[in-house]
Amino acid sequence: MKLVNNNQQEEYREFINKIRQEKRGTSGIAKFLFVFVLAIFMAVVSCVIIIENSAVLDKFSQQTAGEGGFFKSSRKKSDFNIPFLPRRQNILFLGVDSNGEGADLWEGTRSDTIMVINIDPKTHTIKAISIPRDSKVYLPDGNGVSKINSAHAIGGVNLVKKTLKETFGIKIDKYIIVHDDAVANIVDALGGVPIYVEKPMKYHDWAGHLHIDLNKGQTVLNGKQAVGYLRYRKDGLGDIGRTQRQQWFMRSLFEKMKSVETLTKIPEVLNVCNTFIKTDMSFYELSQYAAFARGVDENKIEIATLPGAPNQKGYISYWILDPKKTQDVIDRMIYRDKIEADFTQFKAGIMYSPLKEKEAEHIKQELSDMGFEVNMLKITHLSHTRFVANKHEVSVDFYNRLQKKIPELNNIQFVYDPTENFSVGSDFTIVLAEG
Repeated sequence: MKLVNNNQQEEYREFINKIRQEKRGTSGIAKFLFVFVLAIFMAVVSCVIIIENSAVLDKFSQQTAGEGGFFKSSRKKSDFNIPFLPRRQNILFLGVDSNGEGADLWEGTRSDTIMVINIDPKTHTIKAISIPRDSKVYLPDGNGVSKINSAHAIGGVNLVKKTLKETFGIKIDKYIIVHDDAVANIVDALGGVPIYVEKPMKYHDWAGHLHIDLNKGQTVLNGKQAVGYLRYRKDGLGDIGRTQRQQWFMRSLFEKMKSVETLTKIPEVLNVCNTFIKTDMSFYELSQYAAFARGVDENKIEIATLPGAPNQKGYISYWILDPKKTQDVIDRMIYRDKIEADFTQFKAGIMYSPLKEKEAEHIKQELSDMGFEVNMLKITHLSHTRFVANKHEVSVDFYNRLQKKIPELNNIQFVYDPTENFSVGSDFTIVLAEG
């Protein structure tokens, strides 16, 4: 076994110190939940899966017919046969903040969560890109240089779509916008979401009306507790730890939505969706996306964040995108570029929690037997198990091949991160957490 040296451990500590300083001035739930937006979509399509053959749908459709609400059409067959497929599509997800009590839910609101989901019906795969809200971009139509999250406040979803096309070359096919208040309301409507809290979480912000008081262990979070869990970052890992929790929460929410017991809660969930979610999709289109989602192998879902670094200009804090790495992410996630490589030359890494040491040693032995050089690093708190591709050449197909040899890698999240934030001198890194 080859352990990382002291210099590598020091580099990792410096990385943790750096991320503590990044993106401090955030408020509003949507700002923290780039992955949760995907969970909301999966929750919506899961609702469709559950109710598409039920009497609940008939009743709800009658109640909302002609009201111009979220769901506008009647039941359709569940085969995935949207006419404009099988071409790949980009779905835009926005999480918008609130302008205060009594204000319009959508007008003048900032899109502090921005995610583009690329779906490929031919391969039944999903790739998702998160765009940091503080990314410094030029807004079209003479709106000048600004943070990308201001595009929705200035020109609505159309300006966001135009900005994505002119800045990144990404054409949007459909969109879903989620308001802040959807988070707590959907969790409460479901009767709570089970989650493993990896450490005690205690924090009180009286000015921001945020109070977090969670104990370590398995628990069922109500809406208010879920908000606290997703916003908590006082653990020495900053946004990295918070992002891990968001991704784990997404999985738990999706599992909750798929359960049979959720059926009786569907009308309330749909009412929340009707109020706090806005889309240009009809109910028929949503049902077709639901059929698609139902057929997607969880092991073929890949996520990434546009890479960059924080930069302070006066009183304004920007996220300055790394041009080369950003283009690399877009080429991989949107255009599906592949780079042929000799995977036998890849270096493997394992980051693991203390309680996962035995499993880490087992996986290390399996990788070594396959001919990989393996570096390892023990970290006290890791909240989410994942497979991280640090190099473009490390593909989902390679990950799927590894799963056949190492069953422990099945059904863990695949992340592409060219910044190598989670790397121990490795081309791919397996992160083993307790929860």
